[in-house]
Amino acid sequence: MAKLNFGGVEENVVTREEFPLSKAQEVLKNETVAVIGYGVQGPGQALNQRDNGIKVIVGQRKNSKTWDKAVADGFVPGETLFEIEEALQRGTIICYLLSDAAQIELWPTVQKHLTPGKALYFSHGFGITFNEQTGIVPPKDVDVFLVAPKGSGTSLRRMFLQGRGLNSSYAIFQDATGKAKERVVALGIAVGSGYLFETDFKKEVFSDLTGERGTLMGAIQGIFAAQYEVLRSKGHSPSEAFNETVEELTQSLMPLVAENGMDWMYANCSTTAQRGALDWWKKFKDATQPVFAELYDSVATGKESQRSIDSNSKADYRVKLEAELAELRDSEMWQAGKTVRSLRPENQKG
Repeated sequence: MAKLNFGGVEENVVTREEFPLSKAQEVLKNETVAVIGYGVQGPGQALNQRDNGIKVIVGQRKNSKTWDKAVADGFVPGETLFEIEEALQRGTIICYLLSDAAQIELWPTVQKHLTPGKALYFSHGFGITFNEQTGIVPPKDVDVFLVAPKGSGTSLRRMFLQGRGLNSSYAIFQDATGKAKERVVALGIAVGSGYLFETDFKKEVFSDLTGERGTLMGAIQGIFAAQYEVLRSKGHSPSEAFNETVEELTQSLMPLVAENGMDWMYANCSTTAQRGALDWWKKFKDATQPVFAELYDSVATGKESQRSIDSNSKADYRVKLEAELAELRDSEMWQAGKTVRSLRPENQKG
C-alpha cells in the first residue's frame, strides 16, 4: 500500500508495482469468478480477467442477446458460460454486475447461493448503501467488497487492449474470511485497473451518482446545449457552433488536460484564450455550485436512488429510454456532430 499526496492530502493507493498481476493470479488461483450480467461492465471485466489468467465463468439468461454476445466473445456454453443459477452455484466470487434494478429483482436467487466463505463483488455501492430501498442485505459469513472502474466497461476493455489501465476505487463492506483485502485488490488488478484508490460503499455511490448527473454526463450535456443554442441564436452555423462547443473541447483541449492538467492546457493556448478563461471560470463556478449542492443532497437523501429504482423497474423503461435518447440523438447539435465526426481524417474513406 503506497501513500501518495493528492493536493496536500495523503491517501492510500495500490499500484501494479506493489501488487503485480503475478500476485493477483496467486491470490485468485483457487477461485472461480462468476460474472453475473454481460451488459455494461460485464464484458470488459470478464474478458480482462480471462486474458489475465483468472478462472472466469459468465452467468446469463439463455437465448438472450447478451448470451449470444458472450458466446461471440469466446465463452463456451457448459464450460465457461452457464445459466445464471448454475454460475452462482459454481462461483466462489460472485461479480454482481447487473443493472441496479436487475440486481434487486435477482437478489433472492443470488442470496440462496451465498454460502459461507464466498465473496460478493460489486462495481457500484448502490445496492448495499440503499439497502432499505433495494433489500440487498448479504449474509454475515461472506466477504462483500467492490471494485469500481472510473469509466465504462468499453473504456476498461479498450485501455486494457492498449496496454494501459483505467483507475478504479475499491472498498470493503464486510470481511468474513479475513481475506477480503487481498481478494478485492487482486480482482482490481485482474480486471485491468491502472491503480486502485481506497473508499467505502457510501462515498463511492454518492460521488458516482453526483458525477454521472454532473460533470461526467448531465451537466456537460446541459452546458453544451446552452452554448450551442446561444451561438445558433446569434447567427452562427451548426458546424461552427458544434466545433466551438464540442469538437474543439473533446478532440483538442481535453486530451491536453488529461496529459498535464488544466493549468498546462491554459498555458498551451493563446493568450486571448487564457485571459478569457481565467476571467470567466469563477463565474461559471458560482453559477453552478448551488446546483451541484442540490444534486448532492438529492443523492445523499436517497431521492436519486428511489427515482432510478422506480423508473428503471417499469416494464416500459426501455421504450421511454429510447425516446429520451432519441431527443438527444435527433437534436440539431448532435446531428451536426455526426457530420463533423464523419469529416475527421481517420473517418475518411481511402
